[in-house]
Amino acid sequence: MGFLDLFRLDELYSMIRVKRAWSKLNQSFKPEDEDLRFCYHILKHVSRSFAAVIMSLHDEMRDAICIFYLVLRALDTIEDDMDVAVELKQKELPIFHKKLLDDKWCIDGIGKAEEKTLLQEFYRVTRVYQGLKKEYQEVISDICERMANGMCHFLTNTVQSKADYDLYCHYVAGLVGHGLTRLFANSGLESPKLADDLTDANHMGLFLQKTNIIRDYMEDLSEDPPRMFWPKDIWGNFAESLPEFKDPKNLHQALECLNAMVADALQHLPHVIDYMMSLKHPSIFLFCAIPQVMAISTLEEVYNNPKIFLPGKVKIRKGLACKIMLQCGDLRSALIQMNVHCAGLERRLKEEDPSYDVTNVLLKQGKAKIASVVGEVSYARNFITRYPALGGELLYTVVDGLKGYFQRQ
Repeated sequence: MGFLDLFRLDELYSMIRVKRAWSKLNQSFKPEDEDLRFCYHILKHVSRSFAAVIMSLHDEMRDAICIFYLVLRALDTIEDDMDVAVELKQKELPIFHKKLLDDKWCIDGIGKAEEKTLLQEFYRVTRVYQGLKKEYQEVISDICERMANGMCHFLTNTVQSKADYDLYCHYVAGLVGHGLTRLFANSGLESPKLADDLTDANHMGLFLQKTNIIRDYMEDLSEDPPRMFWPKDIWGNFAESLPEFKDPKNLHQALECLNAMVADALQHLPHVIDYMMSLKHPSIFLFCAIPQVMAISTLEEVYNNPKIFLPGKVKIRKGLACKIMLQCGDLRSALIQMNVHCAGLERRLKEEDPSYDVTNVLLKQGKAKIASVVGEVSYARNFITRYPALGGELLYTVVDGLKGYFQRQ
């Protein structure tokens, strides 16, 4: 923790509020709802942050999205376990969606910790799935099948071109955006027309996935065998091989490549803003907005950051994550937060960097789209955000948090 972190009273305040809010997210279950109880219990363990936003959803959507998440998490666990033979993955993944009709199926020996438990007791998930509305079941099964086929494609094909990169991200994340949008449209909480064009939904997934891939450089290369998702179309401009960036002697080229990856991710930002503008229901908006604002804040953190090429994962501060959770309750508040991180990233740009011009243009386009919705963000807010030790950001956090709270009531 740096000296200025001691003055981040706004983040300390946010952490206290989020901790209190999470302590109240204890869903009540009937005695006969043991399978549903298991699903929410395992959800909290495989993804604490997603569990919080899922449990905050409207009753109509909560169980369907919980099951959707767990089904895809189970699928990903099989694909991601490097100890599982490729032949077994190619056999199991394409038919995984059919297991949703078998309320006794489970598998052992795949995954670790709670993800392993999820597969060991997967029949509990399928039993809850079978109690969902048919239109929800159809979406979950369809996305599961399409994602599994995409995963199988990349079991034997590597990411080389930018087109490969976009296709991989579509299969593992863009399709999640498709599925969620179709669930929203079927729920009656959003317009049925929301799912007529899934272009922006795909960009939502790609923005999140590319942010994770950038951040996870060292983790992916440390796998046995190494996993390489950065496209050669980008890293090939800076090195002969992707692992070269781990060598401190190549740090200059590594940072230039990293910044080019960030520029590539930023192309999705205008579509993310358009998608957020299309949502009407407060709990669905919150569910979608929080990960996107965290993604742009993560890109700000990783840009030109040499820690990406060292062991350990680069993450945004917990206090900042809590602050984002509290300040995404409505479109204006979420876009103001997004603008803050766009401006922060803009200040970090290096004019000598090969990707400077592209990144600068993309950030200005994103900020212009935000301004078209919320107006120009005040100079006072930008100034105080830049210098948190001034303490004024705490005032903005309180005001924005209270405004978001009352708008959700």
